[in-house]
Formats: sequence, structure tokens, C-alpha cells
Amino acid sequence: MAKTDGATPPDPSTKLAAPERVAAFQTGLSAETRAAAFLMAKGYRILAKRFKTPYGEIDLVAKKRNLIAFIEVKARARLDDAAYAVTPRQQARIIDAAQAWLMAHPEHAEFELRFDAILIAPRRLPRHLLAAFDASV
Repeated sequence: MAKTDGATPPDPSTKLAAPERVAAFQTGLSAETRAAAFLMAKGYRILAKRFKTPYGEIDLVAKKRNLIAFIEVKARARLDDAAYAVTPRQQARIIDAAQAWLMAHPEHAEFELRFDAILIAPRRLPRHLLAAFDASV
């Protein structure tokens, strides 16, 4: 039997997040809040924020008339950098998560569906990309 010094190994669930990860998380929350406010000003109603599924996460689900928009929010130093941050793999995960959301909310199944992106950069107005990608990805 191995000797121990009596110290208990650290519990991984209590491990502190790296400062960069905390900052990125806070930036993401702030960007999502800005994006939601921007959408509401354009007449959308926010139905869900940070909708998580085993397949992926949708930052915002918004409704306007007979449209449901699944929205990916990207915050970067420049709007162009944010636009390139929605990768094909990420698009597929958002599409899968959208299907899970629709299964949980069948009352919206007959609505028009769209996948948008909102790009956020410091000292810039948000940029709303309508139909940024489609479900055929």
C-alpha cells in the first residue's frame, strides 16, 4: 500500500476558472444582453436566452410576427472577425439545438424559421445578419 502525506486531492469541481475564461464568459453575457436589447428595439420578443441542449446552445431565440429566429451572438474586437467566428461545425450544432427547441415548443413548429447572427464589437452598433446560414448546412 502506498504511503500518503494525508493531503486530500483537489476536487476538480471546485477548481477556479482561468481569468481569460471568466473574462470571455462575461464578454459573451454582455454581448448577448446588448444583442437582446437591440432585437427588442427592432420589435422582436425574446423567447429564450442561452438555450442549452446536449447538441449545442442557442444564444437567443426571438419571435417577430410569424418568424422564429435562432440567433448566434459573436463578440470580437472587430465586426469582421466576429462574422468569421460562426464556423460550419457551430452552425450544425445550432441547427441541432434549434430542432430540440422546436420539439420542446411545438406551438412554434409552423412558424417561419431563420438562423441569424448578431455581431458585437466595442464602440460599434451591433450588426444583425439576417439568414446568416440555413439548415441545409
